[in-house]
Amino acid sequence: MSGQSLGLIETVGLTVAVEAADAAMKSANVDLVGYELTKGGGLVTVKFTGDVGAMNAAVAAGVAAANRIGQVYAWKVIARTATGIDALIASGETGGANPAAPITHDKPAAEAHNEERIAVINLEPVASLSDCLAQREEVKMDASAPASSPAERVPAQCQDDAEHCLEKGTETFAQDDKKAQRAKIKGARR
Repeated sequence: MSGQSLGLIETVGLTVAVEAADAAMKSANVDLVGYELTKGGGLVTVKFTGDVGAMNAAVAAGVAAANRIGQVYAWKVIARTATGIDALIASGETGGANPAAPITHDKPAAEAHNEERIAVINLEPVASLSDCLAQREEVKMDASAPASSPAERVPAQCQDDAEHCLEKGTETFAQDDKKAQRAKIKGARR
């Protein structure tokens, strides 16, 4: 921590100190070292570390927020603390210096692995030209009666499907053209 800034906000009461710490932590990139209760008087000192600029902003925000709900006794920002001051700042009396281990509740094995799976179903049939062409290849041809033109070789159902595929393809191109035109109009407006 040596070389970083130290910010201190001393308030009357713990509630005011918590409000000051909350506002300071939300306003700038600083780390909360903890809080320290004084012996008598009800004073609480909140301690922060971080960069000098961030510390000035955090302490100012913390003091402003604490003044709205209670009384601030004093505040101070010390830029680039000395090397030997670390033990004084994070002493054993500083609350919140060693965060408590999170409490974990053991779940029964049946509840621990209760995962829901959601099936994804595509409700809209997608016809593509390759599907229509694959259908043409599956059609068996009668070798005894050769056809004279390609249209006569393909059954009428496959021809209807191919036309349907081609119609869908032109609709897709028309929609893409509309999207491109909208994008050009929006670009011109800006």
